[in-house]
Amino acid sequence: MIELRTPAEIERLRIAGEFVGSVLTATAAASAVGVNLLELDALAHDMIRARGAESCYIDYHPSFGGSPFGKVICTSVNDAALHGLPHDYRLRDGDVLSLDFAASVDGWVSDSAVTIIVGTPRPEDQRLIEVTSRALDAGIAAATVGNRIGDISAAIGDVAHAAGLKVNLDFGGHGVGTIMHGDPHIANDGRAGRGLPLRAGLVFAIEPWFMLGTKKLYTDEDGWTLRSSDGSRAAHFEHTVAVTDDGPVVLSAR
Repeated sequence: MIELRTPAEIERLRIAGEFVGSVLTATAAASAVGVNLLELDALAHDMIRARGAESCYIDYHPSFGGSPFGKVICTSVNDAALHGLPHDYRLRDGDVLSLDFAASVDGWVSDSAVTIIVGTPRPEDQRLIEVTSRALDAGIAAATVGNRIGDISAAIGDVAHAAGLKVNLDFGGHGVGTIMHGDPHIANDGRAGRGLPLRAGLVFAIEPWFMLGTKKLYTDEDGWTLRSSDGSRAAHFEHTVAVTDDGPVVLSAR
């Protein structure tokens, strides 16, 4: 079901978004050579407890997950594109790390993601991150009253295609409110002028993610982590966004 949020509800979603943004800022800052992914998960968990928030991940068990997730943040490294399950791995120089985090604050949910390079960057990784971040900006800019969902998808896809990247359509953006994943689905490529008309009060997560060499994925033996089929590296950016009469508003700003 697609719901329109009141201005007061959007402000409550902004509070959740500010918390989610603060966790991503803290975990990104803590990500350094030698840091264990489990330490990043523990940091996020500590922040959830201190805030009195609730994790959207720890008990999450959708059809595509091998078991309840069991952790509170996704840590996807290098060829891991999405849903990286934190495990006993110490970050290495040059690793590409995507952090994806969602939480509920007083019953309202925000979802956001960021990709960073740990230590010494490779030019091709920097470019992939820059393109993915720019695709998020393009998608957000298209989230205006009078446009359609397809305009967001097309804006994201145009940035990817211009950079020579292939786009996977299995996972994309989604509605956010009192649950983490709701309607509508927002693909990372599509045709402008198609799909649901955008109205003030819609709130959703826009999340482009791309891989350098392929659009095909496989599931790691942990049952969760989605990796590129050719071993190429991936990047992932996401914000929770409200459609308003005054334009798109990023609720999970960092």
